[in-house]
Order: sequence, then C-alpha cells, then structure tokens
Amino acid sequence: MPFIQVKVIEKVFTPEQTQQIVRSLTDAMVAIEGENMRPVTWCVVEEVKSGSWGIAGNPLTTEDVRALAAGVSA
Repeated sequence: MPFIQVKVIEKVFTPEQTQQIVRSLTDAMVAIEGENMRPVTWCVVEEVKSGSWGIAGNPLTTEDVRALAAGVSA
C-alpha cells in the first residue's frame, strides 16, 4: 500500500489547497499503479512550524514561502 507523505510550512496552504494536494497526489500515484490501488493509497500532509524548516542552513518562515510564491526574492 503506498503512503504519500508531504511536509509543508504551516499556514502557507488553505484547507482547500491541502485537500487538492491530497487529491492530485493520489491521482498521480493511481495513474502509475492502477485504479485498483486508490482505496489503499494513503496521503498525509503535515505542517511544519514556521522557522523550523531550512534550506542551505537558512530557516524559512511562512512569510518567506509566501514571498517566494509571489515572485519576490529575498
């Protein structure tokens, strides 16, 4: 049984966007493994506290991610 685990920084995605992540990733997995696996494909989206996620030694906050999504460079 596939288990899809996604970690995102807290308060970046709305509940609706999080639900879309679950649906889209499940659909992608089922496209590879076949429709019969849909009922046993798990997808968990976990939120990580703002500032507790880092890239290249630099902590990222919710505001940093929103700025990146908006195309604003730091």
